[in-house]
Amino acid sequence: MRLPSTKQLQYFAALADKQHFGQAAEASHVSQSAFSNAIKELEAVLDAQLVDRTNRQVTITAAGQDIAIQARLVLRDIEQLVDMAAQGRQPLTGDLRLGVIPTIAPFLLPRVLPKLRRQHPKLRLYLIEDQTQRIVQRLIDGDLDVLLLALPWEMRGVETEVLFNDRFCLATRKGTAWVDPENYRFDRLAADSILLLEDGHCLRDHALAACRIRSTQKVQPFAASSLLTLVEMVDADMGISFLPEIAVGSALLRNTQVEMHPLSDRSHRKIGLAWRKGSNRGEEFRLLGSFLKEEGATKGP
Repeated sequence: MRLPSTKQLQYFAALADKQHFGQAAEASHVSQSAFSNAIKELEAVLDAQLVDRTNRQVTITAAGQDIAIQARLVLRDIEQLVDMAAQGRQPLTGDLRLGVIPTIAPFLLPRVLPKLRRQHPKLRLYLIEDQTQRIVQRLIDGDLDVLLLALPWEMRGVETEVLFNDRFCLATRKGTAWVDPENYRFDRLAADSILLLEDGHCLRDHALAACRIRSTQKVQPFAASSLLTLVEMVDADMGISFLPEIAVGSALLRNTQVEMHPLSDRSHRKIGLAWRKGSNRGEEFRLLGSFLKEEGATKGP
């Protein structure tokens, strides 16, 4: 059986990313003719058309898109093999691409990363912060190794490990007239009193579920585009919101009049890790999870 070379897979992954032969060849540090020949050789080895070529554009075929995803995974496995050999198979060494959502990153990472670097100095950690849907897709595509996110979230072909529960808090402006925090009841909230993030942020969905927000009439139709905007809206007393407990004492709330009032233990989201099922670094990710669980379960800055 003829097998594609690592170089061919690297070139095709670059072409799938750039969607342009010239740009992909430049990114791969080869001439365009050598690059084009390598792609043709890959198509011959696989006996499949990967690219539709026209004078103006490059289109990756349906088969090519599937092969591009698998090529990235193969290349990541090869990189991990080299790292394992170079580091004597020591865990938490070499490159690690961690995707993390913006409602966790600014609160947990500043607290845990310094100690992680001290304990594992040979670990080269690359952080990518984005919304859940996007980092999940990048994990599936092979661009990321492991995710730090809020659960539950529907994912296929992925293993997860829950690290700890992150309770929701009632977030209000000090002295607000919207609600009495000491005697909070959902059914006493006025219409349009609840501020949330816009669709696409998992914190919105988790807050709706965990805080048992059953009446959409109580939620303002104008949603915040970021956590910073949401805090600013609460600080301006435009309404109340529900924020995760790990935000307590963070820089996000510093110099504001926003107060956090813990809700019941049942009102929480789960913080966890996720990685591709069958990954040869599964045990390493569980070790990372144990570290984050120990360091992150204690709330506060």
